[in-house]
Amino acid sequence: MKHDSIFRIDSRGMGAAKGDVEVMGIKAFDLSRMARLGLPVPPAFVLGTPHCRRCYQEPERYGKNLALLLEEQLRWLQSVTNLGFGDTRKPLLVSVRSGAPVSMPGMMDTLLNIGLCDATARGLLRITGNPRLIWDSYRRLIQNFAEVVFGAGPQPFAAALDEVLTREQVDRFQELDYLSLAELTQTYLRLFNELTGKPFPQNPHVQLELAVHAVIASWNSPRAVEYRRLYGLPDDLCTAITIQRMVFGNGGGTSGAGVGFTRDPDTGEKRLYFDFLFNSQGEDVVSGRTTGSDAERLFSTLPETEQELLDICNALEHEYGDAQEFEFTIQDGVLYLLQTRTAKRTPWAALRIAVEQVREGLIGKSEALVQLNGLYLDDIKRRRLSLEDEQPLCQGQPAGIGVAIGPLALDVEAARRFSAEGCPAVLVRDEMSTADISGIALSAGMLTARGNRTSHAAVVARQLGKACVTGCSSLRIDPARRTVEFGGRSIAEGEPITLDSNTGRVFGGEAELVTDYPTPWLDEIRKWRKSTNLRKSAGER
Repeated sequence: MKHDSIFRIDSRGMGAAKGDVEVMGIKAFDLSRMARLGLPVPPAFVLGTPHCRRCYQEPERYGKNLALLLEEQLRWLQSVTNLGFGDTRKPLLVSVRSGAPVSMPGMMDTLLNIGLCDATARGLLRITGNPRLIWDSYRRLIQNFAEVVFGAGPQPFAAALDEVLTREQVDRFQELDYLSLAELTQTYLRLFNELTGKPFPQNPHVQLELAVHAVIASWNSPRAVEYRRLYGLPDDLCTAITIQRMVFGNGGGTSGAGVGFTRDPDTGEKRLYFDFLFNSQGEDVVSGRTTGSDAERLFSTLPETEQELLDICNALEHEYGDAQEFEFTIQDGVLYLLQTRTAKRTPWAALRIAVEQVREGLIGKSEALVQLNGLYLDDIKRRRLSLEDEQPLCQGQPAGIGVAIGPLALDVEAARRFSAEGCPAVLVRDEMSTADISGIALSAGMLTARGNRTSHAAVVARQLGKACVTGCSSLRIDPARRTVEFGGRSIAEGEPITLDSNTGRVFGGEAELVTDYPTPWLDEIRKWRKSTNLRKSAGER
């Protein structure tokens, strides 16, 4: 087994890997940059993109060598964490994450809590004293493993969870006690066996090998293939695999998970923009299945976190010279960074960010024009509604700017049909996932009953310049009648609706619009070019 494409990352005085982004993958490459800055990154090792390539080229040979390779790297990870993978007294749990050389948000798979089983659950209880954490993490792993590794559907697990929530008369899984979660874990173990025809693997090393193979396989998942097609990315880039020590956002009242932006990705305003959920793991925030945010409550519960996040924003922008999107976990009041990437933003936000970062002295004018490369600056505009007092059908979270008007569509096939007829639709779903990327690309806008503004699907919609409103909890979809109920009003598929992603409001019919143009910022860019004789590299017509 070759060792030239393995990297180690640790920000606690142990050094951080220096490698090529094409080999490390963008996610691990940026983790190593943050580690070198001294930012709080959990230790990890990385199998570079050549491992993915070798697995596809020589699957049997690669599979035989993988166990020995993982064992060797785990010895290092155990030494820096003082924990043992598979140890029944002080167990190490890890996440297994994908990472292509270019950012592909939500298009490939991640597995969390790897290493948890009946034997290690007792050890984790011993070192944490938190039975709720153990049973919540275990039931998550069982479902995640069934879906990602074995291709099972989420519905049986969701139905089992809903049954327990109803019985315990609570609305969210965060409100379940450890006894209910322990019972749910046993139900999930039975479901796993029924759905896959196999018992859940109790050997942590087997779990890890299967997880690595599943992440590699997700490089050719339908959503990843479609994303590469949309953005003209080559199929031979492949993905790296990052194996990282788990930190737990689901450990109780001073733990949680969040996604933040150093600037508002919708408008470009310089402000901390983030979603956070207490007692949750990262997938709860980005999956599109959870509505709402505890962002405001975070600063009253953990007031020191506000300055810490602001300091992280400043550090990231100075390191990267651009707005960043970052994922973080707080475990028992301690904040850890798990990812950063160039923030996906609307064209309007991209223009404002470039101009204001030049004013701040963060970047030069040439760098700003490079950031805007590919945008037709004179085409940038913001549509908003002229009406003020009309009652909306529903109110959700805005996840973009602009307005979408089009026939209501309840699935990707309907969106494709309307698009073929020359009428891009507003795609309405209970929840939106990145598996819907082809429908997102075809539609004028997206509306969901669940999810939040920083979910992977919302990030992709924003990047594509689509209007998006999430978390409209009052809407009810009737797939049999092909209608959507908004309170007392029913809208049939094909009828027009108006989606205002400036405010999060949704209206029936076609509303009148007002168009704004970013004239002051465009004038400033013209002055740059005139005064410095910079070449027109931002595509302005």
